[in-house]
Amino acid sequence: MCPGEVLVNIVAIAGGVGGAKMAHGLVQAFPGANLSIIVNIGDDFEHFGLKICPDLDTVCYTLAGLANPQTGWGRADETWEAYQVASQLGGPDWFHLGDRDLGVHLERTRRLLAGQPLSQVTRDFCEAWGIEAKVLPATDDPVPTWVETAEGSLPFQEYFVRRRCEPEVRSFSFRGIEHARPAPGVLEAIRQAEAIVICPSNPWVSVDPVLGIPGIRSSLVEHRQTGCHLAAVSPIIGGKTIKGPAAKMFAELGIPPSALAVAAHYEGLVSDFFLDAVDSVQAGPIAELGIRPWVTDTVMNRVEDRRRLAQEVLGRLRVEKGEMLA
Repeated sequence: MCPGEVLVNIVAIAGGVGGAKMAHGLVQAFPGANLSIIVNIGDDFEHFGLKICPDLDTVCYTLAGLANPQTGWGRADETWEAYQVASQLGGPDWFHLGDRDLGVHLERTRRLLAGQPLSQVTRDFCEAWGIEAKVLPATDDPVPTWVETAEGSLPFQEYFVRRRCEPEVRSFSFRGIEHARPAPGVLEAIRQAEAIVICPSNPWVSVDPVLGIPGIRSSLVEHRQTGCHLAAVSPIIGGKTIKGPAAKMFAELGIPPSALAVAAHYEGLVSDFFLDAVDSVQAGPIAELGIRPWVTDTVMNRVEDRRRLAQEVLGRLRVEKGEMLA
C-alpha cells in the first residue's frame, strides 16, 4: 500500500429501493473502497417456476445503472410481451415480469437447478454487469418471509404485491431461518469492516431477515465491541416512508411510526443513527437509548443526494484512519 493510501472496508445491509439507493451512494462516494452489500433474501419467491429475488435484483440493477428511474425497481426500457401473452392464456397477472427481467430469472433458475448456490450466481451476474462492489445474499438457503395478518398468514409477495399491503399486520416469520447459514463472504466482510451501515430499509421485512440468520447479528455485535461503528439510517421521515409499508407496519403493531421507533428497533445493535432534519426533536430520546444521533437530510431524490448522504454517514463514522472523510 502506497504512503498515505487508506484501505476502507465498508459493509452495507440493504433491502428494497431505499437500501439500493444508499448502496449506490456508497459506491459513488467511495469508488476505491472495499464495499460489501449484504442483501435481504426474505422477499425471494417462485413465480412461473422461476426463482425471483426482488431485493437482490433491485440492488444489482441500481448499481449497474439498469434500474427503472421512475420506480426504482425493475429494469429501464422494459417491455412486457411475455407477461401479456402469459396473462392472455390464463397465467397469473398480479406480479409483473418484464422481458428483460424475465431473462435474468430464467438464467438464475437454470443455474440454481444445476447446483450453483445463489451467492455464486449473484457474483457471476455482478461481474457481467460490471459491478465492482461485492453483492452478497445474506444466505444461500431459502428463508421466505411470511406476514401474519388479521386475515391469516400470507407469503410476503402475496401481501406486498397481490394484496398491496392492505391486510392488517400482526407479526412476521422467516421460515427455516433457524437452519440457514450466512452465505460465503458475509461473516468475513463483517469481521473486516471499518464501518457498517444499515441502509434506510424496512426494519421488519428487509433487515430483520438478515439479522435473524444465525451468526449474523452476533457477529455484528461482537465486531461493534471491537470499536467498529455500526450505524443505521432511518427509513421513516416525519412519521412516513418514502416508499414501502414500514410506517403502516409499525402503526399496526401498536408502535407509532417514527425515527425514534426505528432506532428503538435497533437498540443494543447500532452505535449511531441518522435521522432527517424534520425529526430533529427525536434526537434527544434516541440518545437516551444509548445511540448517538446524527441529524441530516436523508431524502435521496437524486444521485447527488445518494452520494452526499453516503459521504456524510461515513464521514461522521470516521472510517478513514486519522481523519474524517469530507
